[in-house]
Order: sequence, then C-alpha cells, then structure tokens
Amino acid sequence: MNENGLSERIKYTFRDGELLKLALTHSSCANEMKMPKYRSNERLEFLGDAVLEFLISEELYSRFPALEEGEMTRLRAAIVCEASLCRCGNAISVGDFLRLGRGEEQNGGRKRPSIVADTMEALIGAIYVDSGADAARAFVLDAFSPVIEAAAAGRLMADYKSKLQEMLQMGGQVSIEYEIEREEGPEHDKLFFVALKGNGAVIGRGCGKNKKEAEQSAAKEALEKGWPDCILSV
Repeated sequence: MNENGLSERIKYTFRDGELLKLALTHSSCANEMKMPKYRSNERLEFLGDAVLEFLISEELYSRFPALEEGEMTRLRAAIVCEASLCRCGNAISVGDFLRLGRGEEQNGGRKRPSIVADTMEALIGAIYVDSGADAARAFVLDAFSPVIEAAAAGRLMADYKSKLQEMLQMGGQVSIEYEIEREEGPEHDKLFFVALKGNGAVIGRGCGKNKKEAEQSAAKEALEKGWPDCILSV
C-alpha cells in the first residue's frame, strides 16, 4: 500500500516523506534489497522507544497528580510494552503498509506482534525527527489514549491472559500452566511469584499481590518475549 494512506489514518503529513518510508522498512526488506542495515527502521525504533517512554511518563505525571512513583511505574510498564504497541498498531493497520522481505511476508510478518510493535516505535521516532516533540506527543496521546485509559482503570492487565489464550488457540495445541513458585512477605502484605509454563517449559514469570495479578504479570512477560515463537518453539 502507498505510505500516504497511513498518513491519512494517523492525521499527520510528513514534511520528509523518506522518513515515513524508512519507518515502514523492516530489516528483512533492507537485507533483501542489499541496502545498508541502517536503511531499515531499527534506528528509528531505538529512538521511538525512548520518546514513547518519556511522553507516557510525562502524561501519567500530569494526568494523575496523586499517583505515587511505584504506581506510575506500573502503569507505564503496562502501556509501553509489546502487547500495547501491537494493539495500537493494529488499530491503524500499520502492518498493511510495511515493506517486508519475501520470506517475512510469507511467514505472516505483517501480523507478527513484535514487528507491528517495533514499527509503531519507529513511526513515533520518525514523527519526532520530522517535527519534534509536540507532533510526536499529539500522535502518541491520540493513538495510545484507549490503552492509557484502560491501564488507569485497571483493565489493561486483565487482557494479558485472555490475549495469550487467544493467540495459543490460533497457533495450535499448546498446554499452559500457571505454577506458584514461592510466596514472600507477611500475610497482610504478601507477594506471589508465578511461573508460566508452555508445554512444560517456563515461558514467563511474574509477581503480584495476589495469585491473579501474578498470573497476569507472567502472561504479560510471555507476550513481550514475542508470541508465538517463545511458546511454539518449546
């Protein structure tokens, strides 16, 4: 698809159209076309990751003046993660505009969560380079608004187990099990540590103030490692 179609979806017109093209160029495409590695979106992804974390930190600080540092850190981790980036990327169908190598195309790269998430970071980096922090902030707050609201309302974490289960059903027969490894602390302030196993191998670990929260944390880690590879390869 033409990159201009994505500009229309995100309501941002690049001054430098090459930046948008670069943000959408996966390393598999650069390799196949014998381009230097820096002509893929990896450098923009690196920058966009830092810009996104800063802008979300700024938004949480401004929007929730009563939140303590630990709670802001927890919310930011729930927002700035592969699962959330993928969700926001799918909302604007960023995968439709990717420039992929033939092998990655055939392997379903346009829908691979890790690729969609990385492309979103590259897109944020490209907007930042093209027009600065204000333009990047406008894009991030628009694209991530549903995720920020869900995290603030405590709904985001609840999505991790169901999302993992949904992906497992798409990927084939995989047996998963949540196992409590240990408990720490007094009864009134206990922490639960959980291991998530896929086909008998640990694919994620998490902790929380109750078993449910710990299981969600473990599912989140498994998703961030890159489904389905981290599960179906064990």
